[in-house]
Amino acid sequence: MTALGTAPAPAGPGRPSGPGPGRPGGLVRTVARTHRTALALTLVALATATAALIWLHSLGDEARAGNSACATPPTDRLPSCAAVEAITVDETYASGLAVIATVLSWVMFPAAAWAGGALIGRELESGTAELAWTQSVTPARWLAAKLGAPAALLTAGTGVLVPVNVWARGDGNPNLTGDWYYPDVFVSTGPVAVAHALAGLALGALAGLVWRRALPAAGVGLAASLLLHSLLERHREDLWPPVTRTEAGSFELPRSALQVAWSDSPRHGVPLTRADFHPESHFWPLQYVESGLLLVVAATATAAAFVLLARRLP
Repeated sequence: MTALGTAPAPAGPGRPSGPGPGRPGGLVRTVARTHRTALALTLVALATATAALIWLHSLGDEARAGNSACATPPTDRLPSCAAVEAITVDETYASGLAVIATVLSWVMFPAAAWAGGALIGRELESGTAELAWTQSVTPARWLAAKLGAPAALLTAGTGVLVPVNVWARGDGNPNLTGDWYYPDVFVSTGPVAVAHALAGLALGALAGLVWRRALPAAGVGLAASLLLHSLLERHREDLWPPVTRTEAGSFELPRSALQVAWSDSPRHGVPLTRADFHPESHFWPLQYVESGLLLVVAATATAAAFVLLARRLP
């Protein structure tokens, strides 16, 4: 933050000199320096998750074969093959993928809390933002840099982790990786993960501008993201028209089908079964629609933040 206070004044009308925030790219570098701890933690988390996924991929074939490393008799490094309580490779593989899926699915929550608290709310509460605006940095440029840098990092990070996660899942055996329509699995295996992160960032930034204090803004941004996440999870099956199957008698849907509605009713003395469901082929339509909705939320919140900032200026 001190970099803003020591930045040199412009050498001429509208033409700043020196490495301060008024120069092109200077404000982005200032944002990176101010939030270098958060940036470093994010990069460490990305590297750790990537390394974990590469390791899990190396276990995939053995996990799918249902084998686990053991020895008879047991050794110092390998448990007894007769030990029922021994941790198996398939359990390790499934548990690891589940943790990664949860992390990717919930990334919007820390993004929203950080954006509302540290990125925007704290800057306004401490007066650092106003100081920057007096040093050849317009409020619009300040907000654009504040949002642009983390948005690029979140997009790049989740954009890399999602395909690596899909690669680590192999053939997607649902007994190991979970069915495609499980909430965490669905979000973590498509572009929805990126859209969730950007929506969380925008909602947090808007909360920061509304409350202008770090702690309340972080809480409101987190609550707004939680509400959005919950609404989409509850109504995800309604985002695309389901397939309807009607047959006389009874039948069972395949495990890969996401059941939406089920009814049994006699007609002309014949039992009739009707099922509305999403087959696995609906994964991508549902991904695209949900991603679109999240990006609309992100764009709307971002636009509202710029409008609010302009109206609050003297």
